[in-house]
Amino acid sequence: MSRREQIVMTTEEVGAFLLAERVADVASMGPNGRPHLAPLWYVPEGTTLRTWTYGSSQKVANLRRLPQATVLVEAGDSYEELRGVSMECDVEVVEDGERVAAIGSELTSRYTGSEEVAVAASQFVRVQAVKRVGLVFTPTKVVSWDHRKLGGGY
Repeated sequence: MSRREQIVMTTEEVGAFLLAERVADVASMGPNGRPHLAPLWYVPEGTTLRTWTYGSSQKVANLRRLPQATVLVEAGDSYEELRGVSMECDVEVVEDGERVAAIGSELTSRYTGSEEVAVAASQFVRVQAVKRVGLVFTPTKVVSWDHRKLGGGY
């Protein structure tokens, strides 16, 4: 008997999970037709994720060719603790320098845990933004699971 319905996260749980976790594995399609995987830090807004990366990276080349990706965020060290969110996403490649810098500032604040550090790093972020693009992942399909809801049973 399938217990799939018992482990699905609510929309609120998905949002909280994405906010709590820190690394998204992003799969874009490489030029040879095979998935290209890259881990990225991100800033969540509900289920939409924003990040930045070097404009010359393979993932950006892939996303310019086909602006679609599958994004996986997961956690758990044993089967009964597994939880995650997999999203099929449309991807916007952001070229506008101000928007790219804003994403970089958000990332700096989120991953340093300090608005003060983010402000102090603003010049570094602006210099980096010239070499980078923003990526905005907007889900078209979301699949989630939280095995903890099974109470340790399978």
